[in-house]
Amino acid sequence: METSPATGRASKAAVHRTPNDDFRDHLPTVDASGRRRWIYPRRPSGRLHAARRLVSWILLAVMVAGPWIRISGNPLLLFDLVNRRFSILGQVFWPHDTFIFAVAMLTGFLMIVLFTAVYGRVWCGWLCPQTVLMEMVFRKVEYWIEGDAPQQRRLTAAPWGFDKIRKRLTKHGIFFAISFVVGNLLLAYIIGSERLTAIVTESPHEHLVGLSLMILFTLVFYGIFARFREQACTFICPYGRFQSVLLDDHSIVVAYDERRGDPRARRSRSESHDERKNRGTGDCVDCHLCVDVCPTGIDIRNGTQMECVNCTACIDACDQVMDRVGFDTGLIRYASRAGIERGERLTITPRLVGYSTALLILASFLTFLLVSRTDVHATFLRNPGTLSQTLPSGDVANFYTVRVMNKTSDPLEVELRLIDHEGSVTLPGGHLMVAGREITERPAIVTLPPGTVHSRENKISVGVYSEGELLESFDTNFFAPEDP
Repeated sequence: METSPATGRASKAAVHRTPNDDFRDHLPTVDASGRRRWIYPRRPSGRLHAARRLVSWILLAVMVAGPWIRISGNPLLLFDLVNRRFSILGQVFWPHDTFIFAVAMLTGFLMIVLFTAVYGRVWCGWLCPQTVLMEMVFRKVEYWIEGDAPQQRRLTAAPWGFDKIRKRLTKHGIFFAISFVVGNLLLAYIIGSERLTAIVTESPHEHLVGLSLMILFTLVFYGIFARFREQACTFICPYGRFQSVLLDDHSIVVAYDERRGDPRARRSRSESHDERKNRGTGDCVDCHLCVDVCPTGIDIRNGTQMECVNCTACIDACDQVMDRVGFDTGLIRYASRAGIERGERLTITPRLVGYSTALLILASFLTFLLVSRTDVHATFLRNPGTLSQTLPSGDVANFYTVRVMNKTSDPLEVELRLIDHEGSVTLPGGHLMVAGREITERPAIVTLPPGTVHSRENKISVGVYSEGELLESFDTNFFAPEDP
């Protein structure tokens, strides 16, 4: 019985393999002395790469346009940490919405867990910003300037001369320029497109903090994509390390079919598929292209590994070789370990049912919180140290401070009324006008007729109205004067 590399558990059906036995004892990006081994992946091509390229173009277009896209007047995405204001898909969240934000984050995390348990690391290969920018932007520039992997190796080994200096300066100059654009976009998601435009168009002396952040983000992105590269996925990102917990034998991953491919052997030009079967040789012709195109330097034939980001480059490379030699494609493909070893189809496991149930409950709760969320948030607090007063008319007055937050993008005129008591709420200056996405604070006076005040401390309800519609209500205390 063998151990499944996808889960670390023993599989029911033993299969014959010819992996490198020590592949789990070392990192593909580190040599025996502990120094960095630079990865030179071959230029990928094929149907899956074309599909990933199309998806990447769409994602990059959304990323570039995102800070300027508005939904109901609010940014598509905004994480304004300074002002503690967040906008997600046009919905603005403030500090008092922390509970909703936490439920949304938990729902998103559980969605990723469920998606990974079923489809593996599709996120990493198709949607992750690190992979999209590295493989579809920076790596494309590198291929354009320095050529494919063999040309890049020769350029690295060549002595410094005019041609090498020209290519390296051009490449890193473009890398820095792209990093500057990406850094500006990230800053726009944090401070908003309006403030970013002001930083770019106005004097740098007026925006030293913003300019410093822009330079810092540029240097960070340049370091990641010019030097750190695949190590961001293998050393920094924790997602790959979750695989051993999230994946099982039924998860869909990029997998090598060792039953069909092993034992591996080179193929002569005239050898047919039947001849290989007669001499007990598998379909893998040991061309090594699946390793050569891997951006993290692993050999997928050794099984599912933490470094694999499911970029599908090995699938395209293997399919092209199978087409050339006249064998069936799919030697490396999207499949589950149970599907390859035992021929089982994707099944609903108790773990998937549990994940799905928890996700449904959280999603329903989040939907309820969002639907019941009001356009305003108000606080109504008694002024500390103030006493109730009896007016000449006999009415009793208490003094408060009202604070109204407008969550919408449009100005909102509000008024305050008592809901369950006779009396009035008076605001100096009349009705309260709150600008869009702003907070306004105003003193308020609540007066009650003497006949309605029956005890020292009374509970009253105050409503926030706009155009006659009740937007929010809250309870507060109203104190009567001490008896003489």
